[in-house]
Amino acid sequence: MNQALNDMEKFIHERDDLPALIRLALVHYQFEAIHPFLDGNGRVGRLLNTLLLHDWGLLSQPVLYLSAYFEANRQAYYDRLLAVSQKGAWDDWLKYFLYGVQTQAADSVRRIQRLQALRDGYRGQFQQTRSAARLLQVIDWLFNQPIFDIPQLSQMLSVNYSAAQRYVLQLEKAGIISEITGQARNRVYRANEILLAVARDS
Repeated sequence: MNQALNDMEKFIHERDDLPALIRLALVHYQFEAIHPFLDGNGRVGRLLNTLLLHDWGLLSQPVLYLSAYFEANRQAYYDRLLAVSQKGAWDDWLKYFLYGVQTQAADSVRRIQRLQALRDGYRGQFQQTRSAARLLQVIDWLFNQPIFDIPQLSQMLSVNYSAAQRYVLQLEKAGIISEITGQARNRVYRANEILLAVARDS
């Protein structure tokens, strides 16, 4: 096993003329075939996809979620991997893997477009308000942190609690965020439409 992992690591780092996505498919198969852990090999193998795409400069952010494709086509995933081991059926595995990349890339684009449209709509609501610059800053921040409390917002803006609370009230009034604990203290807010735009199937 150690030798196999060593060979896989060398393959990851060596230079050759293989297209990056073909190389990724080969690495993914290698890792799953080696199966180095008692549990969690699938999760680690899928995480490795994202990490390598980032390391190779193909993704600046982890926006390609191949796991969803593998989960939706789980039996085909296992069948293709096994067929490589038993029959050397590389073509079928590569076609399956590359189609998954194509499918999930298109899905990611749709989700990003939804988020962009949502952000533009939110920003349009506050462009002309008195606190426009601060509110626009908060809106942009919400797309990185859609669940938050007032101390977190206060720290992000470098303002006191009362000032952060005023921005929260404005966003709450506009329907962009809502309070989710029902408590009088230690309240937590959520940007529901942002989370829905990410989670909703295309």
